[in-house]
Amino acid sequence: MTRPETTPVRPGEQLPLEALREALRGRVPGDVDALQVEQFPGGFSNLTYLLRLGGTEYVLRRAPLGPVAPGAHDMAREAALLSRIHPVLPVAPRPVLVVEDETVLGRPFYLMERRRGVVVRTALPPEYVARPEAPAQLSAALIGTLADLHAVDIDAAGLRAIGRPEGFNARQVEGWSGRWRRARTALQGSGDLPDTLPDERVMAWLQAHTPTESAHTLVHNDFKLDNLMFDPQDPGRVTALLDWEMTTVGDPLVDLGLTLTYWTLPELPGGAPNRVGAAAPGFLGRDELVAHYEARLARHVTSSLPWYEVLGHFKLAVIVLQIFARYRAGQTQDPRFAPLAAQAAWLITEAQRRIDRVGPPAHG
Repeated sequence: MTRPETTPVRPGEQLPLEALREALRGRVPGDVDALQVEQFPGGFSNLTYLLRLGGTEYVLRRAPLGPVAPGAHDMAREAALLSRIHPVLPVAPRPVLVVEDETVLGRPFYLMERRRGVVVRTALPPEYVARPEAPAQLSAALIGTLADLHAVDIDAAGLRAIGRPEGFNARQVEGWSGRWRRARTALQGSGDLPDTLPDERVMAWLQAHTPTESAHTLVHNDFKLDNLMFDPQDPGRVTALLDWEMTTVGDPLVDLGLTLTYWTLPELPGGAPNRVGAAAPGFLGRDELVAHYEARLARHVTSSLPWYEVLGHFKLAVIVLQIFARYRAGQTQDPRFAPLAAQAAWLITEAQRRIDRVGPPAHG
């Protein structure tokens, strides 16, 4: 049995339907008066909805509720990126309409084409349970798609200007460190984080051993299994790569390090068991994933990866702590966010454990 992709809209995250109808009227194909809205339940950041306009469907993306950092969750930028990336990387969905008028939903938003497929999260989906080869095929398709992303010729596609690739790694450390400190300051006195976290040590190590970029490519910045959609009949075929909000140009190994972080996570405090990934039966292990990536791009990267994996753990810690800070401030009531402080603490501690094991990286 195929699971539904969407759910009723969560309380507090409903859209003003009449204002939305008027914003779409005459601007997209479909019966605007027949508008129906459901929500895609995955993801902890931007809000994503399914719009049905009679027989026509679109996906709507908007920023999360509450205050957001300047430049973050920029839906107009995300749509503009997709319009340039889609022609050279077809797994990127095609944007259809951008609405920058904040009086409609309170934030700019955009519509993109509806892609169909299976999203794999914490368990093997029913579509693939009877296929013993499915876990290996999903793994190979995941890492193959990342390699394809990094193989895009950013100069031929006119994409180099979407970021500043020189000095990218140093800015990653500086930027994510600043975000961590701001989120931690917002939680000061709450008791949500232990005082003994090695966060400053982790940030100091990352800064002291920052490598020059290994290459300059597109960087998705949140590449993980559940940001992909797969063909229900073919677990080796990706039908969409989603969540492009942080895409830029920089060092591709930053993407690989974060992907490996997600891939090797155990069950986190208060989280769903991470049954899909390196430790799950039939899925490729961490080293096999890296070998597939190296073979696809004909490039050796293994010796450089420890720094990037520590950065991946740190970045994920920052992301979940920022979300928790919004939750603690009452800007969202989503109960999924309650355990995120404990998860951020685990991730920072794991980053330090990895530093203790590997010492200075090979390039340091």
